[in-house]
Amino acid sequence: MPTPIQQPSQLFTAMATALRNSSELNVQVGNHDDFTTPGDKAWVLIDIERNASGERAATGRIAHVLTLSLQVIPALSATAFAACDLIAALKNLVTDNRWGLPGDQCDLPMNIDGLPSLAIRADQPNKAWTLTFNQTLYLGPTLLDDPLGTPKFARTWEVSDIDDPDQYTSLEA
Repeated sequence: MPTPIQQPSQLFTAMATALRNSSELNVQVGNHDDFTTPGDKAWVLIDIERNASGERAATGRIAHVLTLSLQVIPALSATAFAACDLIAALKNLVTDNRWGLPGDQCDLPMNIDGLPSLAIRADQPNKAWTLTFNQTLYLGPTLLDDPLGTPKFARTWEVSDIDDPDQYTSLEA
């Protein structure tokens, strides 16, 4: 069973590991701080662009809807369409991928979109493509678990604030 995740940065790490280990891609992976200039291999730069609210998980964990981008900068010797082709391969990898994270804490990617872009570094623009998508993480403790291990519940029509654990009551056996 995968290790429970506590922070959004764990998604970044899991994605970077999966991309580096993909035998189909053969790319360098990092963030914008890691990239200096195109080289012999294409680069995939991962960025978390947004952390929005979402609906809580059924267990009560707080939803973090992350907007992620994978920017592809082709190798120096690559053809004009290399970045577009790599985006297609990334799209195939991203679709239905939870990056080895627990399924109850990491939804499948949604709203996957690839667009041409520019990577500008040291006044040198590089032709690139960017794949963006949303992926929801559910972080924090579940509202069903309290320190005594007694499952709790609340009915929305009986409480003033469904997000307040103090308004939950113990399940009857």
